[in-house]
Amino acid sequence: MEDALWPAGQQVACGTWGVEVEVIKVRVRMTTTSEDVIAKTEEEVAMEIEPQTGLSFPVKLDDGKQLTCLGLRKRSMLGIGIKIYGFGMYADNGKLKEVLKSKIGKAPEKPTEEMYQVAIDSDVEMTVRLVIVFFKVTMGMVRKNFDEGLGASIKKLDGGKKNDELATKVMGQASDDLKLSSGSVIEISRLPGHILETKVKGELISRVESELLCRAYINMYLGDDPLDKEAKEKFGTSMLSLRSWN
Repeated sequence: MEDALWPAGQQVACGTWGVEVEVIKVRVRMTTTSEDVIAKTEEEVAMEIEPQTGLSFPVKLDDGKQLTCLGLRKRSMLGIGIKIYGFGMYADNGKLKEVLKSKIGKAPEKPTEEMYQVAIDSDVEMTVRLVIVFFKVTMGMVRKNFDEGLGASIKKLDGGKKNDELATKVMGQASDDLKLSSGSVIEISRLPGHILETKVKGELISRVESELLCRAYINMYLGDDPLDKEAKEKFGTSMLSLRSWN
């Protein structure tokens, strides 16, 4: 049984002490590896619950971006508020701290519109993970809802000019007939170089390079008319938690 612990092909000293040293070395290495695996697994499953939907969101994405806030997107249908999707906003907090420090300097006591504007206008990596709640949703419904909101945001940031073509590029490659069951995930990420990347159920749908589009998308969540005001406030609190940028 002891032999199974020795590395294949390794010469082991004939003396009892020599054998014991080699076995201990291998055991220590195996123990460390097991602990690393356990720690990694625990980190991967750390989740936070969006209270209005019960949806779970990881506190950190695989690329290291950290969860800053949770929220909910509703639409009124026949006078009834329908929950469409829950969302979590993630950011590269290290880069965000650097930008805040360079643009604002001393951290204020409460979140300010200037802080939100810095986050909107910057090129800091951010991801919004949308998780579908309503069970009868198609890609066509999501596209219509999304294009309307994003189109209005683009118009506001571009001096009142409509640019429907730019807005529709984000979901442009996804089939309208694609069914999105409850729990389906859409991720839209702002990447360095002012690139907006969209993935639906893990499949890459689009990558669009446009500073205006990136700003308009984040503006939907952090601007003066956000999709979820409480989520915006939580994002502001998250920025204030980076107080070391003073």
